[in-house]
Amino acid sequence: MKSLNRKTVLRGSGIAMALPWLEIMGEASAKAPLRFLSVFQPNGVFPKAWDIKEAGENFNFSPILKPFERHRKDVNVLSNIDNVSVSGHVEMTSSFLNGVSAGKVSKGSDGVSLDQKIARVIGHDTLFPSIQLGTEPPRQGKAGNLPIAYANTVSWVSPFTRLSPEINPRQAFDRLFASRTDKNYAQKMKSQESILDLVMHDAKALIKNASYRDQHKIDEYFESVRSAEKKIKHNINPPKKAWEPKGKPHFRRPESGLPRNKLDHLRSMIDIMVLALQTDSTRVGTLMTAHGFSRQNFSFLEGVKNDHHGMSHHKNAEREVFEYTTVSTWYAEQMAYMMDQLSAINEGENSLLDNTVLLYGSGMKDGNGHVRKNLPLVLAGGGKHIKTGLHTVCKESTPLSNLHLTLMRKFGIEADSFNGASNGNLDHLI
Repeated sequence: MKSLNRKTVLRGSGIAMALPWLEIMGEASAKAPLRFLSVFQPNGVFPKAWDIKEAGENFNFSPILKPFERHRKDVNVLSNIDNVSVSGHVEMTSSFLNGVSAGKVSKGSDGVSLDQKIARVIGHDTLFPSIQLGTEPPRQGKAGNLPIAYANTVSWVSPFTRLSPEINPRQAFDRLFASRTDKNYAQKMKSQESILDLVMHDAKALIKNASYRDQHKIDEYFESVRSAEKKIKHNINPPKKAWEPKGKPHFRRPESGLPRNKLDHLRSMIDIMVLALQTDSTRVGTLMTAHGFSRQNFSFLEGVKNDHHGMSHHKNAEREVFEYTTVSTWYAEQMAYMMDQLSAINEGENSLLDNTVLLYGSGMKDGNGHVRKNLPLVLAGGGKHIKTGLHTVCKESTPLSNLHLTLMRKFGIEADSFNGASNGNLDHLI
């Protein structure tokens, strides 16, 4: 059987569609690469609903972390890791992967975020060095001395230069598969039911020479692509209902091309990020589940009425604490969904989840008082690259950048410190 190059793509009219790992790609490509993915949740959590009492392997999941229980062996809940001396939602968001606040340069700092440091080393082998996805546009105004818009991302290439996430599912999807040389891609796609129609000639030739297991992987991959397309089409143009309420409701028209439902929107972006990693279109990604100063409405969740930022300043009031915990648990459920998708993709000896170091959490512990100590953080996946199945209690007041430094070294980047904010390495995590 003739070997296939790892960078082989299926081509069609204006399409360059990358492939997942296949047996036909040969022994030289059999070992899948290690990826890095960061998922950010805004506004912190209610500590008593997040914190875990037992250290080590035999711990009980807290109410917020309950959705991770089905992935127990693949998660490491971290405690006692603190953000730097920053205040407010904007600074705490910008320092999540940066170690220092946006716009501030200290000795030993280049202001580059963890994802971008990793992308500079491993990003040259993929179509995109890194991908940034999100669900909310930048907000206007200022918070302290910084623009609120700084909280729409955790990816920074310099102290003052941010990489803003793509929030439109259709544009994010097209970016993965459109040929960079075809200016008529959008017009061609209008006449097609699926992107797969455009590459089917190439696909049939590949399937003909593939092993049974490779054929199965190709079928799974195509189904993932088709499913993502269907979700995008349905979310942007929902089918007409058999009954519509009378009268015209008074609400602001949603921005063009964005799903009307938050769950549909976020899961579409999750699916696209998984596709990007699965096809090796990128090995580094960040996903903003929402803007770091998010005021999104969660009234679709039972018993929730306040906006997310408002409920984060709960003053320990019972109702606001309930709403705050409900929203945080909802976000954890979406993270567990992402792990479901990653773990279902076979890359030979391991799953895509095994081959991805995944960092999930928030830049603040509790919105009530903008608490920066003992951040809510979960490391997941990573196979043999990081220790999982644990609740790891770090030394009290461990800097967040110690975690950054540790993960950076896991990707072969040697440094004495991370942006001048770290004071050591977390060897017990690897």
